[in-house]
Amino acid sequence: MFVDKTRIYVKGGDGGDGIVSYRREKYVPMGGPAGGDGGNGGDVIFRVDEGLRTLVDFRYQKHFKADRGEKGRNKSRHGANAEDMIVRVPPGTVVIDDDTKEVIADLTRQGQEVVIAKGGRGGRGNIRFATANNPAPELAERGEEGQERWVILELKVMADVGLVGFPSVGKSTLLSVVSSAQPKIGAYHFTTITPNLGMVDVGEGRSFVMADLPGLIEGAHTGIGLGHEFLRHVERTRIIIHVVDMAGTEGREPFDDWVKINEELKLYNEKLAERPQIIAANKMDMPEAEENLAIFREKVREMTGSDIEIMPISSLTRQGIQELLYKAMDMLEALPEAPEVEEVAEVEERKIYRFEKTKHDSEFTIRRENDTFVVESEAVENMLKRMQMNSHDAILRFARTLRHMGIDEALRKRGATDGTIVRIADFEFEFVEGSSYY
Repeated sequence: MFVDKTRIYVKGGDGGDGIVSYRREKYVPMGGPAGGDGGNGGDVIFRVDEGLRTLVDFRYQKHFKADRGEKGRNKSRHGANAEDMIVRVPPGTVVIDDDTKEVIADLTRQGQEVVIAKGGRGGRGNIRFATANNPAPELAERGEEGQERWVILELKVMADVGLVGFPSVGKSTLLSVVSSAQPKIGAYHFTTITPNLGMVDVGEGRSFVMADLPGLIEGAHTGIGLGHEFLRHVERTRIIIHVVDMAGTEGREPFDDWVKINEELKLYNEKLAERPQIIAANKMDMPEAEENLAIFREKVREMTGSDIEIMPISSLTRQGIQELLYKAMDMLEALPEAPEVEEVAEVEERKIYRFEKTKHDSEFTIRRENDTFVVESEAVENMLKRMQMNSHDAILRFARTLRHMGIDEALRKRGATDGTIVRIADFEFEFVEGSSYY
C-alpha cells in the first residue's frame, strides 16, 4: 500500500504545575518557600528516516501527543522535563499546517529534524514569587499548555531519475528491465497508480534510484486524471526520462505526446521545464517506429532549433537500454547532489521569552450579558490559565493585575457596583467597590 498524503493531529506536552511548599526542617525556623517549578512538556519532533518510503503508518495512527512535564517538588526541586516525542517520516515529506495551509517544513535529508508542536513551559513554584514584602507567598502557576495543531503530510518521492510519459508507453516495463523492481504491468491505461522505485546498477560501482511515476494525461496540472497525485513526485527527481511510444500503438502522434507532457509539467511548476530531460524513444522493435522517429526528430528540431539527443530503445528487446543508463548516469554525476526545491523557513526550535509590555497586553473589552459584565482580554485570560486560583495570594495578584490594567476603573464607569457579577473566561467573581481585591 502506498500512501502519499494524510492528515494527522500533533500536540506538544503540557508543562508541569509548580507547587506551594515550605521548608519544614528541625532547627530551621521560618524556613520560607520551597516549592519547585514544574518540568517542561515534551516537543513533537519529526525526524527523517531513509528506511521509510511511504506514509502508510500514519493511516493507522493519526494522533501524536507528547508527555507532560512532572509537577514541581518540595525542597525547591524542579519537576523533570518530559522526553520529546520523535515521529519518523520518510525523506521527501512536506509538512503543511491544516488551518493556514502554510508549509511548516520540507524534510529531505537523513536525520533532519524539526519541531512541529512545541511543549509547554512548566509552571513556577512559590519560591519564584518570594519578595521582601511577601517572603512566604502561597502562590504557584499551572503548566503552560503545549502547542497543538492538525497538519497535512505530503510525500514527494525522492528519486534520481523519474520516468514520465502518457499511460502505456512502457515506463513500468523499462523499470522492470533495468532494476529488480516488479511493478504491475498490463495492457490498459493507468496500470501504475502509485510510484514504483527501483535501484539501477549501471556497473563500475555506479547506481541511481529510478521512479516509475503514474502516467499523465492532458489537463493533469488542473487535477484531471491522477493530476497532482502524480505531479508532486516529479518535483523531486534530478533528471527526467521522457518515455515516448514511437510506434504510436495507442493511435497518438509521438510528437504530440511529447509536447503535451512537457506543457503539463511547465504549467504545474515552471522549474520542471528546466529540469534536464532525456527523450527515450521506446518500442523501436515495432513496425513504423523508425519512420515515426525520423519525423519526430525533424519536428523537435523545428520546434527547438537544435538537435536534442534522442535515445532509441526497446524495453522488450533491451535495444539501447544500456546506452540510456550510461547517459542518465553521466548527467546525474554532472548535477548537484539534490534537486532544487523551494526554500522553506525552518520552524523556530528555541524561543527566548522576555517580558515586553506592549499595547496588545493592555487591550480589553467589556460587554454586558443581562446583569453580568463580561471582560475579554487575552493577557488576563492567559494569566488565569496559569494561576492556581485557590489561595489568598493568587486572588490578590489577580486583583492587582486588573487594577494596573485599568479594568476595575472601566467596570465602575460601565456601572459596576458592589455585588455585580464579573466574568473573565470561565472565572466569575463579585465586584467589590472600594476594596483592594474582589
